[in-house]
Amino acid sequence: MSDDRFARLRATQAQAYDLAPAIRAIYDAAGMKPADLASPAALARLPVLKKEKMLDLQRQSPPFGGFLAAKETDIARIFVSPGPINEPQLKGEGDGFGFSRAFAAAGIGPGDRVLNTWSYHLVPAGLLLDEGMRAMGATVIPAGVGGSELQAQLVMELGVTCICASTAFFVTLVETIEATGARLPADWKVKSAFLGGEFGDWMGKRRRLEARYGIRTFSSYATADLGLIGFETPGEEGYEISPDRIVQICDPVTGAPLPEGEPGELVVTTLKAGWPLIRFGTGDVAFATASHADGSVRRIGMLQGRTGQAVKAREIFIYPRQLEELAIRVPGVVRAQAVVARPAHREEITINLMLAPDADRAAVLAAAPGQFQSLSRLKADHVTIVGDLAADAPLVVDRKDS
Repeated sequence: MSDDRFARLRATQAQAYDLAPAIRAIYDAAGMKPADLASPAALARLPVLKKEKMLDLQRQSPPFGGFLAAKETDIARIFVSPGPINEPQLKGEGDGFGFSRAFAAAGIGPGDRVLNTWSYHLVPAGLLLDEGMRAMGATVIPAGVGGSELQAQLVMELGVTCICASTAFFVTLVETIEATGARLPADWKVKSAFLGGEFGDWMGKRRRLEARYGIRTFSSYATADLGLIGFETPGEEGYEISPDRIVQICDPVTGAPLPEGEPGELVVTTLKAGWPLIRFGTGDVAFATASHADGSVRRIGMLQGRTGQAVKAREIFIYPRQLEELAIRVPGVVRAQAVVARPAHREEITINLMLAPDADRAAVLAAAPGQFQSLSRLKADHVTIVGDLAADAPLVVDRKDS
């Protein structure tokens, strides 16, 4: 398997070297060529590509920053993920960037009716999950986000057997169904739920949901930039790495691979032609629980957190740079801070703003919510004017477990 993977990697990267200027620049700066990629050790000679660098390159050379290794006419869709990061989906890709593997491992297929509550708007989640499920023969109900009352009705009336949702929205959905007087699990046909990950006692929460509602839960590890990276297999915690990815757990500062069992940043190389990201730093922290013979990661444990200051809210990360940009875009704002909390089942976002002495308070309060949503794709629940925000105060604060 390792020989096949590195042979595939050399082939896709040789094409990328010819077609994608940003990829070629990475090799030239390292004094390497794609033909040198014979092992994980050789791969580790290349620097880790940070998401912030991708953002800068896409701003300098829109729309793809020089990473597209295909013809423009080969592009089927362009997704726009928070950042914003532009990601192409090429024609002929029908497995949802690898998501079919996650559903295959969970036994989802013909006869299943799946309610997909992930967003179909700009971000890739909804459409890619949809493609992965349909590739396995399942029937998909493309519900998208929001509208828990209607979605609760669809679960019962359409005989849904699997629900795809964030863990928080799944809880909202089942509570909405129970509020109608339904007795669960007796009164529904749901057998499984594909849930989005949370930090904290997420596995404990899943087990409690399984026991209460008579279901099994499953998940995957994926990013908008790369698609599926790892997927759960029955009876084991953590994620099996997709055969289409090469994963290394690396020191977040040096980028050097770390030994099995030691937590570090997940650094991912895709074997997919067209959008051939190499040594992409996800910012997520995990540790390897099993490795291939060549030393690359075969399986990882559950995610441990983030390497940087980004905080997840409603399945989307808020980045410090977005708060810096907010302060620049809204006249009168000196500093901005986002605080993410979870007072109940729903995550709430509060934006704290420190104003200049001559700021137009009403104008700031009118402009700030829209600008934050434009930058992050998330709607703030509260916008508060504060007397002071220290210059060294964190730009994004996680209080979900407080």
